[in-house]
Amino acid sequence: MQLKSLTYQSSRIFYRTIGKGRPVVLIHGFGEDGNIWDKQVEFLSAGSGGKDKFQLIIPDLPGSGSSEMIEHMSIEGMAESIKAVIDFELRKSPLQGAEGAKLSLIGHSMGGYISLAFAEKYPQLLLSFGLVHSSAFADSEEKKAMRLKAIAFIKKNGAYEFLKTSIPGLFAESWTKDHRQEIDDLVEKSKDFSDAAIIQYYRSMIERPDRTAILKSFSGPVLLIIGEHDNAVPFAQSMQQSYLPDNPYIHILRRSAHMAMWEETGKVNTALSGFLSWQPM
Repeated sequence: MQLKSLTYQSSRIFYRTIGKGRPVVLIHGFGEDGNIWDKQVEFLSAGSGGKDKFQLIIPDLPGSGSSEMIEHMSIEGMAESIKAVIDFELRKSPLQGAEGAKLSLIGHSMGGYISLAFAEKYPQLLLSFGLVHSSAFADSEEKKAMRLKAIAFIKKNGAYEFLKTSIPGLFAESWTKDHRQEIDDLVEKSKDFSDAAIIQYYRSMIERPDRTAILKSFSGPVLLIIGEHDNAVPFAQSMQQSYLPDNPYIHILRRSAHMAMWEETGKVNTALSGFLSWQPM
């Protein structure tokens, strides 16, 4: 595993890489950093017969982990930061587009919103993309009101106090009982987030448009990993969008809420490996 960085919009953006092969970018979600994918990275980078299948690229989004905030912190702006990471990392063997497309994006939650924005602007560079507990629908008015309420809370009490109460609710109760320490460790890491970053993420999510048209128009495979007990992206909404892609790969996880990468690691790893390995090199 290599830790790398680049300067983008006068800010340092950090990312990790491991392996060789077709590039696969794993984009974390709100209140996380690239380490949220560690269990998937370990599995996918193991390869078979000692041969790498993928070049995994795992960024810290602007304002998360080691990465600094950028000037344009919209969903579209963060998608451009992902494009900058890809261009920087693959500068010796750039993607060609069209028949030369060979990149896959996998996004969790807010990372899925960013993946959709990337797919909207750069479909020619994508062989496939995946949404893990994410949605192409714009926020409902009720959801926007909830996010605005959260912003008000953060302004008054700070990002850590908010994340301390919200992060545990992302996990299914059945998983939480036996993994309290892992959740506590994730909450403790959330101390590193600035109020400004968390507030801006919420504003960006409120402002993002409906991108269900991308699910309908994208010609490649689309992976949808859905948690039956997900309160952040309701099960009914996830099922509604699952009918939109022409080439969907749908995995419903019956014991997961919003964090299946941890809650049902084995099933997520198998889904990712099968989805990514099936595609032509």
